[in-house]
Amino acid sequence: MTTHRLRYRLITGPDDVTFCERISALLEEGYRLHGSPAATFNGTNVVVAQAVILPAD
Repeated sequence: MTTHRLRYRLITGPDDVTFCERISALLEEGYRLHGSPAATFNGTNVVVAQAVILPAD
């Protein structure tokens, strides 16, 4: 089975080490940051978002 990698992804989650590890892993896989990160407060935690794109081969 061929795994199809999405060309665009929006990664969201709590602002913690796990989020940073997820973004770092995607960068190592060839994704690039797209735009600025976003952050909001949900009343309990800071939630962040970062778009990444996979450049054309």
